[in-house]
Amino acid sequence: MAPSRRFRADERGYAQPGDLIEILRPAYQHWALYLGDGYIINVTPVDDGAPGTMSSAKSVFSRKARVRMQLLKDVVGEDTYRINNKYDSSYTPLPVEDIIRRAASYIDEEVPYDVLASNCEHFVTMLRYGEGVSSQERKARVPAVPWVKYLEDELCGTCAPSANIQSSTISLPPSCCVTSLRRKL
Repeated sequence: MAPSRRFRADERGYAQPGDLIEILRPAYQHWALYLGDGYIINVTPVDDGAPGTMSSAKSVFSRKARVRMQLLKDVVGEDTYRINNKYDSSYTPLPVEDIIRRAASYIDEEVPYDVLASNCEHFVTMLRYGEGVSSQERKARVPAVPWVKYLEDELCGTCAPSANIQSSTISLPPSCCVTSLRRKL
């Protein structure tokens, strides 16, 4: 794991596409996924006036987030960051092409947000590994298909009645739609 440091615009080649970027804010960590050429993808509260930041107060109370592609240097600002692919020993990263393709499909989309069950770390780990995980909460795990908007139109008549969809968690029965939805994401 690389040491924490301030952003320097002249550093090229440090992060690789698909890397998880941990931005160390004064009171919390914000997570992004490196896309390449200095750009990252991350989530920010929908009602946030400053698109490059995620204030801890707004992120605690926000129920929705917008997926944004931004320059890493703009999001980091005066804070420090590090590449932190800390789950690579437990989860196999998807191929980089798949990670980038999946990430690109979310740009400018609105997604559910919950600081404990569906946060910025869940989002970027879902892109990298196909499963949303976060050490910011140790008990709840977001399933591999965490985004409600895909379920509304995609469940068949057999699966829909037995799916349990709440504000930030989804449990699906082991059936035909789970495999189908995972392939689409």
